Amino acid sequence: MWRSVRAYGAVLLLVGVMATAVLPATAATPTGWLHTKGSRILDSTGQDQVLRATSWFGMETSSCAPHGLWQISLDEGLARIASMGFNTIRLPFSNECLAGSSVTGIDYAKNPALEGLTPLEVMDAVVARSKLYGISVILDRHRPDSAAQSPLWYTSTWSEARWISDWTMLARRYATNPTVIGVDLHNEPRGDACWGCGDPKRDWAAAATRAGNAVLKVNPKLLVVVEGVEKQQAGPPTWWGGGLAEAKKKPVTLAVKNQLVYSTHDYPASVFDQAWFKARDYPRNLPSVWRASWGYLQESGTTPVLLGEFGTKLETTSDQQWLAALVDYVRKNKMSFAYWSFNPNSGDTGGLVKDDWTTPQQAKLTALRPILGTARTVAPIPFPGPKKPEPTASPNPTASPTASPTASPTSPSTTATPDPAGTPDASGTPVGTPSPTATGSAATTRATWTTQSAWETGYVANLTVTSDLPRHGWTVRWADASATSVMNAWGMTCSVADGAVTCTGDGFGADLQPGQPVQVGLQVVTSGPAPTDPRLEIS
Repeated sequence: MWRSVRAYGAVLLLVGVMATAVLPATAATPTGWLHTKGSRILDSTGQDQVLRATSWFGMETSSCAPHGLWQISLDEGLARIASMGFNTIRLPFSNECLAGSSVTGIDYAKNPALEGLTPLEVMDAVVARSKLYGISVILDRHRPDSAAQSPLWYTSTWSEARWISDWTMLARRYATNPTVIGVDLHNEPRGDACWGCGDPKRDWAAAATRAGNAVLKVNPKLLVVVEGVEKQQAGPPTWWGGGLAEAKKKPVTLAVKNQLVYSTHDYPASVFDQAWFKARDYPRNLPSVWRASWGYLQESGTTPVLLGEFGTKLETTSDQQWLAALVDYVRKNKMSFAYWSFNPNSGDTGGLVKDDWTTPQQAKLTALRPILGTARTVAPIPFPGPKKPEPTASPNPTASPTASPTASPTSPSTTATPDPAGTPDASGTPVGTPSPTATGSAATTRATWTTQSAWETGYVANLTVTSDLPRHGWTVRWADASATSVMNAWGMTCSVADGAVTCTGDGFGADLQPGQPVQVGLQVVTSGPAPTDPRLEIS
């Protein structure tokens, strides 16, 4: 009975009950479904629409929920995004999460309406709540499983048939909801992926055509977003998912006209130092670099190009020059875009908010201002969950995000792969298994370690802390001579000193109840390999 009231229909019912709280429509809010005309995107009334998006990642990681919900509510995040001048969210997910039965990384005291939901139902809630803030949603198949991105659209575990089947399921699920405006078929094709080469195992353009047509057969009104490839025959290697040079002679042709949107990713030298950043005429050379790989499609009025990922910590002069030039190019060509990322826990780029998930990164927003919509004050709309019977013991919130470090030496990516968070996605590689019980002075308190992802300069780890007796406050310590700092932590506060990392339970992780494990975690910056099975000392 409790599960039944959590279903998609119940989420929509809650939204319907609160219909009076819907924000007034603005020029940035499209009417009905979208379609294309040349390189323009139009709504059902024929009005031009520029998609001003940011990625909010997490549903592609092992937590299977948008990150940060251990610290803010879903509505607080959406209100913040809307207030910055964005009108769309790019929502990464994994096929593994779509099949999952539970999520982690959510403080249910802050998000009571999400308690008990499956990952797919959490996606429903994101879509339903986004509508209230005038925000559209692009669904982004970011990873097949939650461990790492894949160069091709399939793996030995996740077949092309499953990829297409999941897309048609989502198209059917949201077929009457124009809040979901588009589907980003596969994030950052790279490596062996080719464009129009004719090899069915590698030809991304052909695979995108198959998947796009399957989606449009279910809902012919969706925008089908097709990213580029890393290796181009008509040009030099570029970013993962970035190259569309071959689309000029070998365009994707879908069964339904005027629903195709190409997408590219572009990052600065801080993510990976491409050759064009070292040219004598940098940054004046950037428009010609972009034009050769993808900009020609937008400039010529052929097909819309969504700048599907771009981001930076904005800490260097080179990055500042890159972002200024890119913003100017996007503005002049009236391009749609999706900034990577809203999340602050993207290893390569950071986010649009600071680590408290609330304070804006004002320098970034100022740099983006020429292409953002009107900044406005948007207050979170209350999202009460259905009342349920009181549990015998109150559950502890769990939290467990996966960073998004990014990119490999031939391309960035965001979510620890990244994508950011993509993308700049240098995808983390899962390396760990739970460690033995920690030892320490507290005989009734135990902790186990799981490495979620690791890359050259950092790692994300989860700790599961359990106590046999009620307890307030605990500390865990492990040796890590390579650790230099802790970039982010949830359920605890952490520091690095004397070759060790020390963390103390905080927030939802501070109180332990008998037999109720608490999942906490952190993202560490390192100069060496991540520990795989450290000895945990708990007190």
